[in-house]
Amino acid sequence: MDNLSEYQEHIDQAIKWVWDFAPKLLSAFLLLFIGFYVVRFIKKLVHRFFEKKDYDPTLEKFIADLINWTLKIVLIVLVITQLGVQTASLVAIIGAAGLAVGLALQGSLANFAGGVLILLLRPFKMGDFIKAQGQEGTVKEITIFQTKLLTFGNQIAIIPNGQLSNETIVNFTEEGLRREALTFGIGYDDNIKTAKDVLLNLVNEQKEVLQLEDKKPVVVVSELGDSSVNLSVRYWAKNEDFWNLRWIILEEGKARLEAADITIPFPQRDVHLYSTEKN
Repeated sequence: MDNLSEYQEHIDQAIKWVWDFAPKLLSAFLLLFIGFYVVRFIKKLVHRFFEKKDYDPTLEKFIADLINWTLKIVLIVLVITQLGVQTASLVAIIGAAGLAVGLALQGSLANFAGGVLILLLRPFKMGDFIKAQGQEGTVKEITIFQTKLLTFGNQIAIIPNGQLSNETIVNFTEEGLRREALTFGIGYDDNIKTAKDVLLNLVNEQKEVLQLEDKKPVVVVSELGDSSVNLSVRYWAKNEDFWNLRWIILEEGKARLEAADITIPFPQRDVHLYSTEKN
């Protein structure tokens, strides 16, 4: 009889625990159901917001995922709390885990923060030609942790965003126009005006060179060098025409200067010999 009574007592305690716990369990399930519905609703609102704004697709996905997972984590914490788990203990565990992960992934977190800054501030975008971290190339891909450049030699340069966001970035594409300054050296005995006219006529013949009021091509004396008088050929061009113009003017400029009997001297040095012998 004693064993039967003890067994019955355990059953009664279990039933009582179930009846006591059932409201918490039901409220937790209800909170979970309503919470997931609210998260989906907010996710749709975020998606609609980004549809109306001109943001980078990578940034859109990152922010949408960040909001989605943050809300889900908050919801799970609320559900666990509803079941009777102490919030302070749960938050302490999450905080300790977050600190451990943060210390282990310091470099990755720096790249993560740099990626967020790049995507928010947008110093460059996909397709821009930039110079950064000693690399030059067209931006092929921007992710949260790194940026990929397609170099002039058709190579992929991968730059961590942490370094990229804290260093100087030169964006050659942003303004749409570029100014060139090519240097041609002529001899000291040559006629400067003749050389300037030859080079300026060559530049003006190129239809891709811009002839805007405040951006007209000029040829000026930039330096009196050790072996030559250096002329600077300055003009403006669109980004897509810049390199072809540079190559044409360099090659044709040399040919036309030589045709006009203008010398292009190479570095020279006079050597004087002194005798140290005494008569």
